[in-house]
Amino acid sequence: MSRTLGLCVTSDKHLDNVIGLASAAANKDVDLRIFFTGRSVLLTQEERFKNLVGLGKLYVCDVSFRANGLEGREVPGVGFKEFVTQARNAEMIEECDRYLVM
Repeated sequence: MSRTLGLCVTSDKHLDNVIGLASAAANKDVDLRIFFTGRSVLLTQEERFKNLVGLGKLYVCDVSFRANGLEGREVPGVGFKEFVTQARNAEMIEECDRYLVM
């Protein structure tokens, strides 16, 4: 049976905690989805962000990304289709067994 964990990251302060939780989920074979919104999109520009690549599916709120002046910048592990709206966040809540907001 597949287990799914969704993370909604809203703060730009706790990247180490996000990486730690994502690593723990991957080690336990948990299907992970992470949604970055608000100021957390600034984390996508930190060098350590690349440590999340491959641990789960990464999504970035396109509106927050633009609002924080990051439009046109690259994000490791996040392609064009992973820049999404809050509607994707709502879908994740429905899809996941557990959903945490950080």
